Order: sequence, then C-alpha cells, then structure tokens
Amino acid sequence: MLPLAAAAAAVLAAGVAAGANESMMRGVPDPKQARIDYMLKCQGCHRPDGGGDDRSNPPMKHVVAQFLGVPGGREFLGRVPGVSTVDLDNVRLANLVNWTLYTFDAAHMPSDFRPYTPEEIGQLRRHPLRLERADMRARLVAGFAQERTETQTP
Repeated sequence: MLPLAAAAAAVLAAGVAAGANESMMRGVPDPKQARIDYMLKCQGCHRPDGGGDDRSNPPMKHVVAQFLGVPGGREFLGRVPGVSTVDLDNVRLANLVNWTLYTFDAAHMPSDFRPYTPEEIGQLRRHPLRLERADMRARLVAGFAQERTETQTP
C-alpha cells in the first residue's frame, strides 16, 4: 500500500471510530476534500487519528469540540496558527474545520452547533494567534471542567 493511501485509510478509520457520520456533518459539503486537506495540511503534526503529541501539537481527538463550549473557544479555533495561516481558501478551510470537529470529537459537538462559514473563517484568520496561543489554550481548556460543572449543577 502506498504511504498516502495508508494515511487516507487511517484518517477514514479515525473518523469512523470517533463516531463521525458524514451524512450528519452540518457545514461539511465535501467530506472527501476535507479528508484530503487534513492529510495534506494537518496530520503531519496532529497525526492521522488527531492524537497530536500534547506538547507542541495538541490533540484534537476527544478534545477539539469542547472549545465550542467555552467563551472565546470558537474564535480560538479559527485563529490558531495552523488554521489561520494554512494555504487553503476560506471555503475549503471552513469545510475542513467543521469536518475536523465532527471527525475527532463528535461526542462533544453541541446540539445547536452553528457551522463555521467561509466568511467567519476569513474574519478569524485575519487575526492569527502568535505567542499568546499556549496561554490562551490553557485557559480555555481549564474552562472545559468549569463548563461541565456548571451544566451538571441543578
């Protein structure tokens, strides 16, 4: 099997294992293109299964959609360097970001999820995060636990 074909199979398996159902992915008009874009632009750092390395390339698997539930998290996802500076147009990037959320963290997708649009992605990537991204990510991740506690309190 060719290396690219093996990588494609791994990404497809990751999406299926994560519970992603392509017919249910709102905001993902072209899941096949998103999968290819992920392989070419993201998986080198975030790994085929979205696992990352928890140091310089954070995991997306079982984590990424949780950003949607904390203040500033949605904007953060559109401003991180790998998203804001990738050489994809806004249409393909919105498709890819939405696909990534469903593929690697379907369990945490909000029921009222509003897909990223090309226009929103275009706005967010005009203000890429630089050195402050690690601190901002840590603050947002700390908010995951707080959000869970607040939603479970009667």
